[in-house]
Amino acid sequence: MIFKYGDNVDTDVIIPARYLATSEPAELAQYCMLDIDDTFKDKVVAGDLIVAGKNFGCGSSREHAPIAIKASGIKCVIAKSFARIFYRNAINIGLAILECEEAVDKIQPTDEVEIDFATGEIKNLTKNEIYKSQPFPEFMQKIMEADGLVGYIKNNKMKG
Repeated sequence: MIFKYGDNVDTDVIIPARYLATSEPAELAQYCMLDIDDTFKDKVVAGDLIVAGKNFGCGSSREHAPIAIKASGIKCVIAKSFARIFYRNAINIGLAILECEEAVDKIQPTDEVEIDFATGEIKNLTKNEIYKSQPFPEFMQKIMEADGLVGYIKNNKMKG
């Protein structure tokens, strides 16, 4: 399923401040997107996508926002642009994000979409279209594969 939102989805909407007493991912997931979409937690399943407009993740710099999204089962957030701190926090915790205006404009909630993170290709199987996003550099892909920066550092300490 694809959850589609507009511009300026801020961290206070992604995870409302009243639920920040915990940093437990599973608990945060229960309140993810509550103030913008009160059906989100009941509909989201592992592998779903969020597609949004410009400046996704703006507002406060809380790391709880990407943690809540990832813990809810979202595979990737595709947006026209991301707020800088949200972008960094998403990479640090291993939440896949892609910037692609064309994908955001053309993908609809009922479309079936596949993503190739190595190439940055977003395939809309419903419309038989391919949208091109900039793939992450190899080291950032490794951070994502390691479930975030902490996992990446642990994996590399073991090797060295």
